[in-house]
Amino acid sequence: MIDLYTWDTPNGRKISPVLEEMGLAYRVHPIDISAGKQFEPAFLKISPNNRIPAIIDQQGPGGAPISVFESGAILLYLGEKTGRFLPRSLRARIPVLEWLMWQMGGFGPMPGQVHHFIALEDEAKRAYGLDRYMKETRRLYGVLDRRLAGRDFVATEGEPSIADFAILGWAWRHPRHQVDLADYPQVRRWYEAMMARPATARGFAVSLKEPGTYGA
Repeated sequence: MIDLYTWDTPNGRKISPVLEEMGLAYRVHPIDISAGKQFEPAFLKISPNNRIPAIIDQQGPGGAPISVFESGAILLYLGEKTGRFLPRSLRARIPVLEWLMWQMGGFGPMPGQVHHFIALEDEAKRAYGLDRYMKETRRLYGVLDRRLAGRDFVATEGEPSIADFAILGWAWRHPRHQVDLADYPQVRRWYEAMMARPATARGFAVSLKEPGTYGA
């Protein structure tokens, strides 16, 4: 059983689809970041940077519980644990790591800034930041669109990798980014195919604002 501490945000949404795809049982523990729950001492013990998501795997290495914070680290851990969505050979793994880092370093922080500035009511404060980060967000969609030309998945052949799921968590919020996927046809094709996967769809349907037990 894996305990998932999360909230309904792009980073928070990355993990439940992967857990469903991997057939792992998990319990959702909502961490209401709007109410400051991420600063409570119990959560800081497993996520010292006070960010969601975080997990506790009750059957970690050697059968002992282990906690993991940071969404990218969680995806890597789950890939190692199950052997799914993370190639074993170094040559095949490198593109997965590259595109996972691309998401963590760019396609997340940049649209996250769009989320921030788009919500500001003061137009003087809003305009510069929104223009800057929206341009960068659209540039990143363009990078992804070119990468997906002639490919089913971002970094692997045959099945998705953890990089696809990491990116999907943010592409899921494209309406809030004010991005029309019609402008990025390869991204739209990939996005629709990923969201049509039954296990992925189940993971996105899970409520992250209410406690619950899911999976195998």
